[in-house]
Amino acid sequence: MAGALEHVALAGRRSRPPAGHRDGAAPRPLPDFLARRYRTTPPACRSAPDPEAAPALELDCLRGYLPPSLLNAAAEHARRLGTGADHVLIRWGAITEEEYLAKLSAHSGIPLEDPEEMARSQILLPESQIPCAATHGLLPLSYAGQQRFVISPRNLTARELSRLAATSPAAARTFRLISAARLQRFLITHAGATLAHAAAEGLRERRPTMSAAPASAPAPAWRQWGRRLGGGAALAGALLLLRPSTLFDIAAGLLACWFLSFSALRLAGAITSPRENGSAPRRPDRDLPLYTIVAALYREASSVAPLLQAIDALDYPKDKLDIILVTEADDDATRAAIARCGPPPWTRVLTAPAIGPKTKPKALNWALPFARGSFITIFDAEDRPEPGQLRDALDAFQRHGDRTACVQARLSIDNPDEGWLASMFAVEYAGQFSVFLPGLARLRMPLPLGGSSNHFRADVLRQVGGWDAYNVTEDADLGFRLARFGYRTATFASTTQEEAPARFGNWLRQRSRWMKGWMQTWRVHMRAPRRLWQDIGWRGVASLNLLVGGNILTALAAPVLVLGVAAEASGVMNARHGFHVADGPMMKLHAASLLAGYASTIIIGLIGLIRCRRLDLAWVLLLTPLYWLLLSLAAWRALGQLLTNPYHWEKTEHGLSRCRGARTPPSGIAPPLQEAASMMAGEAIPARSAGRERVPPGGIQAHPPARHRDARARPTGRRERGFLDGDGMLAMRTRSAQQAESSWAQSR
Repeated sequence: MAGALEHVALAGRRSRPPAGHRDGAAPRPLPDFLARRYRTTPPACRSAPDPEAAPALELDCLRGYLPPSLLNAAAEHARRLGTGADHVLIRWGAITEEEYLAKLSAHSGIPLEDPEEMARSQILLPESQIPCAATHGLLPLSYAGQQRFVISPRNLTARELSRLAATSPAAARTFRLISAARLQRFLITHAGATLAHAAAEGLRERRPTMSAAPASAPAPAWRQWGRRLGGGAALAGALLLLRPSTLFDIAAGLLACWFLSFSALRLAGAITSPRENGSAPRRPDRDLPLYTIVAALYREASSVAPLLQAIDALDYPKDKLDIILVTEADDDATRAAIARCGPPPWTRVLTAPAIGPKTKPKALNWALPFARGSFITIFDAEDRPEPGQLRDALDAFQRHGDRTACVQARLSIDNPDEGWLASMFAVEYAGQFSVFLPGLARLRMPLPLGGSSNHFRADVLRQVGGWDAYNVTEDADLGFRLARFGYRTATFASTTQEEAPARFGNWLRQRSRWMKGWMQTWRVHMRAPRRLWQDIGWRGVASLNLLVGGNILTALAAPVLVLGVAAEASGVMNARHGFHVADGPMMKLHAASLLAGYASTIIIGLIGLIRCRRLDLAWVLLLTPLYWLLLSLAAWRALGQLLTNPYHWEKTEHGLSRCRGARTPPSGIAPPLQEAASMMAGEAIPARSAGRERVPPGGIQAHPPARHRDARARPTGRRERGFLDGDGMLAMRTRSAQQAESSWAQSR
């Protein structure tokens, strides 16, 4: 956000106001605490106490409104987590954000902002920097020629605003308070077109050579015809100079060499696969950053509850989780399923705009400006990550250094017994994520990322342009784009369970999309081979061509090689019958390339099964030749779609498996409620284990105690219906009267 704030908050940076600056508000510098937060230089640097060690001034506005025991419990919980006590109370359900901000406004004199009275013309940001306001919850506005900051307090901001109001009331009145939901709604209403355009077209406009989007200005007709005629002339010249049989031999020989190189690199990755690193010491909760989890959901009503349950089981402080569920505009069923689950207040629902391609990467881009965490991870609807995955990812980032922008968790299949296709899928994943990708990372080569459980540094992800909305395998493309910006990707030993498509039609649609996306990725990054070499060197060029290109080419060419070898071996077709098929050394080369491909697949699969302790699935490797023919079918289907419908996203149906183990959560009081009650009673709080938390029936953590009007009043817990507003934003609170009464009785 530094650029955005310097644009509006630091004097002398621009000679003329940006679009939307109508009444000439004079730029003014940020207060010290905001300047430190957004890395701008404050006008004067005065020493200040550590805000995390300071008293919880943000609770002063609630004295006499909530019981002292509850306030003390929230302050102690906030101190242990290194966050604001106001957020603790809001997440416990003791008070809503709107109610808290009203109390803070009355106590501090900082006015509340009504979004109904805000206009787009007041925003002191150019169109390109509107996403920064969504990211940081800070919006500079012009009021009658004066600049004001509309702010949604996060982390320790309410504490610093309370301190500022006590020491400098005039400076505090330069702010306007607004809830996160209202600010988000205002931005979507008044700047939604800008945000939607950035989600769909941002990468194409910022870095057109790195996007699979169609060219905004196609080449002149004469140039297109020149390229076609030049290619035709080159082919005609080759046919005149060489016999067709010679051309066939040359092409087949190059194809076989590519095939062999692809297999050799896979085996090299398997051989160099590193040993697992020992577990790092457990980080204190106060040292953990805010972590954003994004899940793009489309027609996933049946998968919503298990996904939220899996996220709820993560061993990470809920006060430091930021969960975003992105749905599509025409998917009311999924939004209704989310509403029925009644997710906790740290979960938001966004609806992706119906412009541009209808793809998962566009949905992720829509969520990116609203992500608040320093780190971001992506989960799919069917994912079941290990509870410690977020902590393990942070350890991996620390272990691999600041230039590591992404770490990839293992993906594993948990329904391999649902047919031979699911079993083969499980073997593929075992070899890919437990053997090959770790070895490739050790060779310091760019990784074609998996589509989920990849964890990013949020600032780097925004720097490189997010995801390509026009690439249907956005993960593989992003891995190479990160490498071109000088960043590394690594793997770490945490597993996410996924559901494999067991039905052939579902499998074919998914694999065709993957193949089409790999074709897009190869074409995008090979547009300028010399520039690619300069960006990522020989390792990156080899990785792109042998892995991405090799996957495509081997799948397309496998039937040709199989038929050629079979025909020559059986003597059905040969030169005597007027049809030339590779014979002699060429036939041996083709046979060797096929055998090498089969062997590399089997060897990597076996190593993966050994590491995953699933050798009972080894039998399916006998079907490798048949599976390769299915891959070829998917590749040729993908090639047809690339030519006719390149940006169509073929949906993979989830929730169809009958073999996935049901995860029934144990009953009990949710940890925040249990902890609040214990702290109010003055009891010691046991250290949290690395296992799953206890959650109430239904799998979604309930809110803690209903708010208390005074220290003597008992709560009258109530249950409010969840609803989704017109922007698709979740506005939902579920309160359990029985749990509130129980915890209150324990605390008494």
